[in-house]
Amino acid sequence: MGKVVIGWEIRGFNPKIGTNIVDTVEATVIIKVKSRKGRFIMDTTMSNVYLKILAEELVPATGCTEPIALAYAAAIVKDTLGENPERMVIEVSGNIIKNVKSVVVPNTGGAKGIEAAVAVGVIAGQRQKKLQVISCVDPSLHGEIWAYMKNTPMEVTCAQTPLMLDIQITGFANNHSAMVRIVNHHTNVVQIQKDDVYLQNTSVSAEAEDNLQDKSCLNVAEIIEFANFVPIEELKPILSRQIEYNQAISKEGLQGDWGANVGKILLQDFGNDVRNKAKAYAAAGSDARMSGCEMPVIILSGSGNQGMTASLPLLAYAEELGSSEEQLLRALAVSDLVTIHQKTGIGRLSAFCGAVSAGVGAGAGIAYLCDGSFEAIAHTVANALGMISGTICDGAKPSCAAKIASAVEAGILGYHMYCSKKEFRRGEGIIGSSVDDTIKNIGILAKQGMQETDQVILKIMTEKCEG
Repeated sequence: MGKVVIGWEIRGFNPKIGTNIVDTVEATVIIKVKSRKGRFIMDTTMSNVYLKILAEELVPATGCTEPIALAYAAAIVKDTLGENPERMVIEVSGNIIKNVKSVVVPNTGGAKGIEAAVAVGVIAGQRQKKLQVISCVDPSLHGEIWAYMKNTPMEVTCAQTPLMLDIQITGFANNHSAMVRIVNHHTNVVQIQKDDVYLQNTSVSAEAEDNLQDKSCLNVAEIIEFANFVPIEELKPILSRQIEYNQAISKEGLQGDWGANVGKILLQDFGNDVRNKAKAYAAAGSDARMSGCEMPVIILSGSGNQGMTASLPLLAYAEELGSSEEQLLRALAVSDLVTIHQKTGIGRLSAFCGAVSAGVGAGAGIAYLCDGSFEAIAHTVANALGMISGTICDGAKPSCAAKIASAVEAGILGYHMYCSKKEFRRGEGIIGSSVDDTIKNIGILAKQGMQETDQVILKIMTEKCEG
């Protein structure tokens, strides 16, 4: 994927030595051709698909994405109504309740919960900014946001919906109403209605990936070929912002007093070796973000925590190894795409902790930086998934940082097992006949096997969901 044909040559990248390789081939058309090791290199069409997947998934967000989706919907309701609603009805799926209940909404003066997310969207939301809808809120508006929460009736109910991500907000004012519905992913507006007139009415799909790039093409071998052969000038504009934004919030998490200070504790009590720094960098970003830090992050698969977990450990290893920017970006492409590959089968919201997928992705990226071979990366992924796939998601909150640290540890240990010629084998628990079969098994486990687990978690967390 992403090969560059110059005359009769195909240029690629050797991740282990950090230099370009050149293969001479007897071909005059741009089709799939074999690399030196006999594997197929993707054609340029498929390379573009992988680039589009990355560009679609790696977008900026200010705050945890579930409350931000609520703020985005509320801002559209206000704009459609033409004034602040005097009363609101908020119907959301259980996983929205789970992921909004305990996280601080940025730019609210420390408020938590659904009502806070809706209030800031109404008072200060800028709908055109989408997942950065509340990125520019003057602190002088905090009092107005709190007053709106206190004085505006908001009826919150758990919607009876088969969709994991489902938000419907209806606002009322002066004998008029406005309704907005978002489903499946955080900015996917399917309905806008004013009074009895639909301004937008799109069919609702049961498929969570509807209207997104088709990700069924993803597999580990071709992800590696893509990382090796995509021109770096095509990759850099997509990935460099992920490094910049996520590194900045990680540094804030280490310097400030955020959440449970998991990142700080890791460095203070467990030292500065690269494995510990990899965990601490990722955890620190989550420390800050889950506790209301107003700095943006680049999300992955709809999650800022996943975007940070897939990227920040690689920064620690790149520093330790003295890796070039190109090596880091190609490794990051592996990490991001392996994470997306796992999440495609799981879904954006689940009882399965998304940090696990991203920690495994980070392990794959680290294996790419240190070794670069398919065997190293495949065994790292399978080993890590065999360790930590039972971790539950019980909502966005400060403890996410600790789960991130554990997931990164599993990814690193998975690679070190490979280095020691040790592995979890086919038929042992969820381990399949190939790395992609193992990833498929995880999707089945999360989507089918953990449905009841999700309902039990929701019942424990709130009486609003009795499903």
